[in-house]
Amino acid sequence: MQEPLSRLLEDHPVVASVKDDEDLRAVLRSDCSVVFLLYGTLLNLPDLVRTLKDHGKTVFVNVDLLEGFGGKEIVVTYVRERTVADGVLSSKAHMVRAAREQGLFAVHRFFLIDSLSYRNLARQVRLSKADCVEILPGCMPRVIGWVVADIEVPLIAGGLVCDRDDVFAALGAGAAAVASSNHAVWEM
Repeated sequence: MQEPLSRLLEDHPVVASVKDDEDLRAVLRSDCSVVFLLYGTLLNLPDLVRTLKDHGKTVFVNVDLLEGFGGKEIVVTYVRERTVADGVLSSKAHMVRAAREQGLFAVHRFFLIDSLSYRNLARQVRLSKADCVEILPGCMPRVIGWVVADIEVPLIAGGLVCDRDDVFAALGAGAAAVASSNHAVWEM
């Protein structure tokens, strides 16, 4: 039985966002347990995920950023059937919902760029049935508080989380976790 995502984030509130091979090597040396894999191709994705899993990491694949795939739900099926990933993340509600329906953890990513994107967020989360929401940028404590009040799932603050102050501000505003590609943040 899989541990609930909320418990996983409670135990590991810093998520490593891995965007290239250099980040991959760094996260393998780190104590960071949860990884957002932000790169990969049709050809190398199974090996990337297996490498992370062999090092004890919980792996979420960003299905929007994979090369050689389209934005169709078959990508989620590929991740489930051809990799040992724990979950996916996507900015597309239908991809998140497909992940949930296929038994994977599902993180719905939102780029909050204006009040319209903010007002649309809660409705999109209800449609996607996400386990968790990630908002970007994650360095906006006031907005984090608003979103936490509007949704019923854990929130991850990602993007532009650069240092200790950003981590504590996001967590203090109600985020369950932070995601960062900054290697120093991973070791906090």
